[in-house]
Amino acid sequence: MNTPSRAADTAGPPSPAGDLAPAAAVPPAVPEPAQFVTWLRAVAPYIHAFRGKTFVVGVPGELIEAGRLNTLVQDLSLLHAMGMRIVVVHGSRPQVNEQLRLRGVEPQYADGLRITDPAALECAKEAAGELRLDIEAAFSQGLPNTPMAHASVRVVSGNFVVARPVGIVDGVDFQHTGLVRKIDIQTVRFALQSNAIVLLSPLGYSPTGEAFNLTMEDVAVSTAVALDADKLIFLAEPAALTTVDGELQREISEAEAHKLLRSERLAPDAAFLLRNALRACDGGVARAHIIPLQLDGSVLLELFQHDGVGTMLVEETLEELREATADDVGGILALIRPLEEDGTLVKRDRSLIEREVENFTVIEHDGVIFGCAALYAFPDEKIGEMACLAVNPKAQSRGDGERLLKRIEQRARAAGLKRLFVLTTRTMHWFLKRGFTLASVDQLPLERQNMYNWQRRSRVLIKQL
Repeated sequence: MNTPSRAADTAGPPSPAGDLAPAAAVPPAVPEPAQFVTWLRAVAPYIHAFRGKTFVVGVPGELIEAGRLNTLVQDLSLLHAMGMRIVVVHGSRPQVNEQLRLRGVEPQYADGLRITDPAALECAKEAAGELRLDIEAAFSQGLPNTPMAHASVRVVSGNFVVARPVGIVDGVDFQHTGLVRKIDIQTVRFALQSNAIVLLSPLGYSPTGEAFNLTMEDVAVSTAVALDADKLIFLAEPAALTTVDGELQREISEAEAHKLLRSERLAPDAAFLLRNALRACDGGVARAHIIPLQLDGSVLLELFQHDGVGTMLVEETLEELREATADDVGGILALIRPLEEDGTLVKRDRSLIEREVENFTVIEHDGVIFGCAALYAFPDEKIGEMACLAVNPKAQSRGDGERLLKRIEQRARAAGLKRLFVLTTRTMHWFLKRGFTLASVDQLPLERQNMYNWQRRSRVLIKQL
């Protein structure tokens, strides 16, 4: 998305026939049997977790223009075969621009949004109709010796989007550019329950019969929120968000996303995507992903690899999961004191927690601290310690421990750490189930080795981040 602005549509031209390699083409390298079995077993937990879940996938026109439609369709068909419910929202920005160019008309934008005059609306209709046919045709493939062999995918599309005009903003008349007013969610759900893939175009219709040109992002976010989707996935360029050091920012919270947008560090297109992803999470979507469109298989890599290949925005609220302040010391002490008394945690006095409170992350419900954990970094060794993990017994089995662990992992990655370790006497299996492996004391940072309590004989567990 290196164009001067984010148009009011995004999608692409017909995919070339050469996108699908013929059976006579050189096959990809086949992994060793043991490696293949290991890979297949590794994705099984994700398949179990995602079966029956609803994913909304936003496909920009740049992806289709680049000839990547067939490979994306193959990956989405695989997800569909695994039992996931898929809604595809395509865009048409480069295709509309090409149609305008052929007519000798210059595209018009204001504040990153296309001004859709009658000529641009006709181009948007033509592009959307052509792209819809191309996508439906791609899902209809069933050639032998291809990923689509034996596939029987049904695609449902229609006038599911009710829209309204943007109108006149700051003296600019956007004409036929619109915003989503409502999604016909009952029909969409019925189609998904009937084992069909739903395809939505960046066009909406008013009760008076007018057509409006929409952004792919607006349609995708509105659909994901209305469906209460489990994931919203944007394929995009730029592909993901990075830290100030240029490293991929794999996970960010809603609070961090707001801070990043306020910093104005992001390029306009990246900020546009993040705002829409944040709008989805604010609306109740559990996860929003921004992944690279140019990487083959990026949807599969993002879903079935632990670290993924893009940026995931996590639905959280600052009031529930946040970094601790001095005002939280009393709540942390009240939470950990019973665990110190029964020997689960090492005793810490109030002055120590007051000095180290910035290391703590807490979960707060209605003004009460229900969970906490601390991160102590050893930057020279690129490793950190997660300590003092505690959850109120009344709130256990709700996933708060898991959320604290994920936040500590996020903080560790943001600090440039590559590994995380814990010392535990009673909760070893909980950590083993979450990716930690047993280690020895001599694998700890030297400073931490010198502080190791040999009388407690805590188990050492380490996780790669």
